[in-house]
Amino acid sequence: MDAESQKEHLKAYGITYWVLEKQQKVKWLLNYRGGSFLMPDSPEIQKECQIRGVSFEVISDSKTEQILTDISSPSKNMDAVVLEKAPKIAVYSPKGNLPWDDAVTMVLTYAEIPYTVIYDEEVLGDQLILYDWLHLHHEDFTGQYGKFYRAYRSAPWYIEEKNKAEALAAKLGYNKVSEEKLDVAKKIRDYVIGGGFMFAMCSATDSFDIALSAEGVDICEPMFDGDPSEPGYQSKIDYNKTFAFKDFILERSPMVYEFSSIDMTEKRRVSKESDYFTLMDYSAKWDPIPTMLCQNHTALVKGFMGQTTSFDPDEIKSNVLVMGENKTNGEARYIHGIKGKGFFTFYGGHDPEDYQHRVGDAKTELALHPNSPGYRLILNNVLFPAAKKKKQKT
Repeated sequence: MDAESQKEHLKAYGITYWVLEKQQKVKWLLNYRGGSFLMPDSPEIQKECQIRGVSFEVISDSKTEQILTDISSPSKNMDAVVLEKAPKIAVYSPKGNLPWDDAVTMVLTYAEIPYTVIYDEEVLGDQLILYDWLHLHHEDFTGQYGKFYRAYRSAPWYIEEKNKAEALAAKLGYNKVSEEKLDVAKKIRDYVIGGGFMFAMCSATDSFDIALSAEGVDICEPMFDGDPSEPGYQSKIDYNKTFAFKDFILERSPMVYEFSSIDMTEKRRVSKESDYFTLMDYSAKWDPIPTMLCQNHTALVKGFMGQTTSFDPDEIKSNVLVMGENKTNGEARYIHGIKGKGFFTFYGGHDPEDYQHRVGDAKTELALHPNSPGYRLILNNVLFPAAKKKKQKT
């Protein structure tokens, strides 16, 4: 999985998932040649790699032992993690959305990793327990319809989305979309606390935490929910209820395409040409989780924008790991934390290979980006729940 040897980094994750589906174990060789996968040799696996265009090497048993011995050396920042079972994957997304509306569904489709689309009815019906891994599509959990009001309030798609959201909330017994989305966010919170893995990108990251922090507080203006927001609602925000963020200031104006001070989009002072973020280097033997999540063939990842592009590090809780940062702009791009028995990862931006994605832009063709380091980070998270849980050394 290093830069020189692999023609199809993204599809290699699909091969790994396919092998796990066949009840065969795979070793993920952390920090060894870009985070390579060691799997049993068989004509069937070789043929599948050839069909999908994935580069592979066949090695002898003695060579395998030599590699594993080398990796286990205390002097080497490497480790071999056993992947045991193919995780069941759910994508939280409106049913009408096309796969290319979202980077995760796009890369899962490209890598040929199966997933199930679920939405509010399934979440509120306690179906999350059927899945090991949950991705939050670019959702707005605050009930403000993505803060698209100023630019798109007259657009047919915006009106239709608003009508559909209101109809679904009413069908589920809610007076307001914001109240329904809060209950969805709380179900997802409970899923993570119970041991689930949740991955979110773009606006699903901060709007999820904002919704939890504003439980019981009306932060929506009349064009969103039919009545005014509560006076002085900022002082009623409870940061203890969030996963990742603290001390943020909400954006009050419905005419501003922004949720809060968490996002750095408007505070960015970096050109497209110099917009890169750096992945942190962790101890593979002592910190296997962040090491897994940062496996790549490069430590420098091309930046990309979204409604929520990146996170203000001053507003990230101290127990949350910043795994990727743009030091030039002083912003966090890729963060991870533990909640109860489960885990969450928040990844800023919309599409790792579409720098400034706008409504109506053409979809990204991942066949043109088969070695995308930005997309590899998503797939690291997909495979992470397959890892055999080791007892902590402390």
